[in-house]
Amino acid sequence: MSNLKAPAPHRRAGIPASSTPRPKPQLTIEEWEAKAPLSDLALKSVAVVKAASEKTPLPLKFSVDEDEPSRPSTPNLRGKVGSVSRPSTPVPVSTRQFASHALHPKQPVQTPQQFYDWFAQIDRSVAHSQEAHFRAHVAVVSEHLNTADTLIERIDEVDREVGGLLEGWRSVEEGGKNLKDACERLLEERDRLLELTEEIGARLEYFQELEHATRMLNHPGESLVLQTDFLYMVERVDICIDYLKAHRYYREAEIYLLRFQQCMTRAMTLIRMFFVGSLRALTADVSRRLSEKDVSSTAQMHLLYTRFRSVTSQLSPLLSELERRAEAHPEDLSALLSECHSAYFAARKGLLVGRLMEEIRGLDPAHTELVELTNAGCSYLKHLCTDEFNLYREFFNSGEDQLYTYLENLCDYLYDDLRPRILHETRLTTLCEVCTVLQALMVLDVADFPEEPPDEGNLIIDFDQPKHKGLGQLHISHLLQMVLQDAQTRLFFKAQSVIQADIRYYTPKSEDLAYPDKLVAARKPVSEYETKEKDSVSRLFQLPSLDKKETWFPTLQKTVWVLSQLHDFVKPAIFEDIAHEAVSLCRQSLVMSSNLVEQRSSTGVLDGQLFLVRHLLILKEVANNLDYTPKDTEPRADIGGMTDTLASVLNRTTALLPDALFASLGMPRGHDTLSDSRHDIDQDLKRACQEVISFCARLPCEPLREWVDRVRAFNDARAAFSSGPQSPLLTEQEWAKQAIAENLHQVFVEACERDLRSFVTKLRLYLEDDRTVSVLVTHMEEAIIDDYLKFRNVVWNMYAGAMKTVVFSQDGLRDYLKGICN
Repeated sequence: MSNLKAPAPHRRAGIPASSTPRPKPQLTIEEWEAKAPLSDLALKSVAVVKAASEKTPLPLKFSVDEDEPSRPSTPNLRGKVGSVSRPSTPVPVSTRQFASHALHPKQPVQTPQQFYDWFAQIDRSVAHSQEAHFRAHVAVVSEHLNTADTLIERIDEVDREVGGLLEGWRSVEEGGKNLKDACERLLEERDRLLELTEEIGARLEYFQELEHATRMLNHPGESLVLQTDFLYMVERVDICIDYLKAHRYYREAEIYLLRFQQCMTRAMTLIRMFFVGSLRALTADVSRRLSEKDVSSTAQMHLLYTRFRSVTSQLSPLLSELERRAEAHPEDLSALLSECHSAYFAARKGLLVGRLMEEIRGLDPAHTELVELTNAGCSYLKHLCTDEFNLYREFFNSGEDQLYTYLENLCDYLYDDLRPRILHETRLTTLCEVCTVLQALMVLDVADFPEEPPDEGNLIIDFDQPKHKGLGQLHISHLLQMVLQDAQTRLFFKAQSVIQADIRYYTPKSEDLAYPDKLVAARKPVSEYETKEKDSVSRLFQLPSLDKKETWFPTLQKTVWVLSQLHDFVKPAIFEDIAHEAVSLCRQSLVMSSNLVEQRSSTGVLDGQLFLVRHLLILKEVANNLDYTPKDTEPRADIGGMTDTLASVLNRTTALLPDALFASLGMPRGHDTLSDSRHDIDQDLKRACQEVISFCARLPCEPLREWVDRVRAFNDARAAFSSGPQSPLLTEQEWAKQAIAENLHQVFVEACERDLRSFVTKLRLYLEDDRTVSVLVTHMEEAIIDDYLKFRNVVWNMYAGAMKTVVFSQDGLRDYLKGICN
């Protein structure tokens, strides 16, 4: 539309147009459309704008001024359009109804010029009418632009106002924040001052307590210590002392600390005076009543214990406070507590000594049996000490050393009569019974009381909570230890004298060496009327392999008996020393006695060595059990038994190695005396077993061995003279013929049937245990098989296999020997 040629300016009304027509170049709508075609969207937009422009009514403030002279085709708008308008401007539809048609000639057209003028007017009106809606739209858009400009100005003004408000708000916000910070600092300062005030008040509270304590202690009396406020004051003074000791840098802290300590000493002195006075009064009353005639034992127990327990509710809290303070301040208050202990023990001893001496006289120490005296006297002392311990614990929670010293003094009245009897006792069993009685009493100690943690208090004290008991248990072993040591010492020396007399220097009798007659007699059934004396044997020696002690050699019996007596009553180190001595001397006695058995027996070596093997196996098992006594309470029957011992000793090695032996027995090799004793036993046992095996295997195999040695000697001699004249053949010798070899085989079979069976029977007689016998028999069979295989190899080579059907094969010989031995 900007390319449209602007219409000719309108002439004012009343001015006549030029009489000469001017050519008016114009573009038609078709040309315009052809030169500037619009798109469909543009056409739709134009149509919408046109429709909106046509339908939009004019505001009411604009109206057509009908009286205003104008040309018929010029629109007239009130207030905005002048009184004169161009005659070619078309009048809107809304105004046409109010005016005559402007295009009508007012005068008739008479001349061509008038016609041209009228036609030009018509032409201009048509052109103007075609652009009217565009003009109206431009006017509306201009108006909208003006309105938008006005709105933008108002928005800018409002934005400036909002910016000013924002700046003001920020200024107020910053001022409020500064005010808030200032208020918070003031609150923090106030809180700090309040906290400082509270801290100063809390510190001053410790110093102000001195006035209250001093005022209470300045009005003493007998009832002062019984007041509830007294103990409360003592507790607060104690707390103040601890506080001032931890804050010595406070002003005048040392002066206040000294005054508080003086108050504590005065308070504890009052407790001590009240306790001693009450105890003296009670002791005097009880002593007076005990001195009366016909006071029963129940009345005596009531006076000695119930009366004293009746005052514990009053005295125990006071003494507990004294003990706590004495433990915290020993340099100042321990002397006061010691005075209370001494006063208590003196009072109790004065009341009990007479009754105790009367009870001891009733036991008749000079004529009563030692075991009975020990049992009755120590049982009475245990009950007395238990009662004294429990009563003492009702009053005190400390002073254990002084308590045991007091109880030991009471026990000394009996020990003065009991100790000489023990030191002069000659019977080993009696000493063992005395040790048993004492150990039984020591085991039955009083059970422990449950311990409670100590209270941690500030200036607030709860006196209803139970106090911590420092004395938990009466160890009666401390009181009986001295007598037990005397009995153990006497038992040790007596055992040594028995070992020397009955083991080391024992002279065997003829009946002691009657083996195997004793074993045969022991296998006879025992009459139902025969009874055996009850032996007191330790559980250490109650093993199945240690039965039939009546068949043992006396020195072995005495060794086991002595060790069983001592095992439970002496210390492990002492027991180990005496056990080593007893085992070593017993082993030497058995070795010497085996030689005597060989001299008396018809079979000689076999009975003597089997005697030694039997007793060394028993001694070995005893020694093995002794090795575990410090660790185990039960005997170990599964370690070091006879079968395991023989299996280890008779291991097919060239030499006996002690470490290997102990490893095979399942025991570590130790460097103690018992290990040395067991090593010596192993050496003698190995030697004896080898003698038994050699003796049993020698009789059947000796002819075979001599014949094989003769064959080897002949072959060696023939080989030495092979360079000389032709030597005779071995098979040509009379003693080397096949018949002789077959005869030797028959002799071997007969010897096995006769001698080997009797040897196995004797082994079972001496060793009794089938597994133990099988160990020796197995080695015996191996020795026989080795000798026989040498003979078999020689005859096979000599006679070109002719005797393979005569002699035994290795498996056949083993089965044959097992059949004989089993």
